[in-house]
Amino acid sequence: MRSVLITGFEPFGGERVNPSWEVVNQLNDLMLGEVRVVARQLPCAFDQALPALNTAIDEVQPVLVLAIGQAGGRADISIERVAINIDDARIPDNLGKQPVDEPIVEGGPAAYFTHLPIKAMVQAIREAGIPASVSQTAGTYVCNHVMYGLLHRLNQLNSEVKGGFIHIPYLPEQAIAHPGAPSMSTHSVLIALKLAISIALQIEHDLHISGGAIH
Repeated sequence: MRSVLITGFEPFGGERVNPSWEVVNQLNDLMLGEVRVVARQLPCAFDQALPALNTAIDEVQPVLVLAIGQAGGRADISIERVAINIDDARIPDNLGKQPVDEPIVEGGPAAYFTHLPIKAMVQAIREAGIPASVSQTAGTYVCNHVMYGLLHRLNQLNSEVKGGFIHIPYLPEQAIAHPGAPSMSTHSVLIALKLAISIALQIEHDLHISGGAIH
């Protein structure tokens, strides 16, 4: 049986929950056709996140890996285009580590682009009535660290496994503590992630439509 590995993070930055795990955990053991979804939680820690991800990949042997993270302040489902080879943490991680201008992989490429059909994924989510966009930056915190590490592993192995990263907004219960911040319900995020998985599994060549940004 083919499997999809989807990951979310533990809470960080003083939050009591992390929407990525609250949603991803509900997808565990979901069957999408003949494909089983397996959910795993990653620590929000630079030194632990990639080892945990790699262990999960070795155990699950997935055909697709989607890492999901919280992007407080963003208003939509943000499907990441690129990961850059730098850790530059504005706040410490959950173990107190705060790297500044440190490469994720010494001597590694400056960046990796996802091979996911990100524009087709965005289009399908929008057609379901849920805001979504292509994101041109995964930040420089643990999310980007995980995305870069994932794509580096797949590239080094010349793997046919697809991999990528999606950022999601706060949940409404989080946004209460952040006046003015946008949020998205668990129900909407679940629909979006199911669509993202399905499109990623089905589409080999992305749509040739605009997904860029002016700034």
